[in-house]
Amino acid sequence: MNYWLVKSEPHKYSWEQFQKDKKTMWDGVRNYAARNNLRDMKKGDLVLWYHSNEGLEIVGIAKVVKEAYQDPTTEETAWLVVDLSPFKALKKTVSLATVKADKKLQNMDLVRLGRLSVQTVKPVEFDCIMALAGM
Repeated sequence: MNYWLVKSEPHKYSWEQFQKDKKTMWDGVRNYAARNNLRDMKKGDLVLWYHSNEGLEIVGIAKVVKEAYQDPTTEETAWLVVDLSPFKALKKTVSLATVKADKKLQNMDLVRLGRLSVQTVKPVEFDCIMALAGM
């Protein structure tokens, strides 16, 4: 299993709305590095849900339920989407400040590649986030 992180602005699409919807197509990615990460996601992989711009915190865990396919919001074949479903809300959210302050997370993409909307997460980083979230 692989681990990932996706960023969503809560005023556009929040964790709470995602939980109500029970499933979403992760579309609109127009960055090649982020697209490559979508392409590499496999069914069953776990995805940290990060509220960007407002909140600046990891709030939940999603699961990949459908692997990469053509983004139906564009005719450009370069762009892909995956389908995600909610897996678990975190017991305690993990702020960006907390991530940056943890020496074990200094090389996490969230710290190093702040603008990338779909990121890889190493297993040790995922485990650390889970510990910080009280899980």
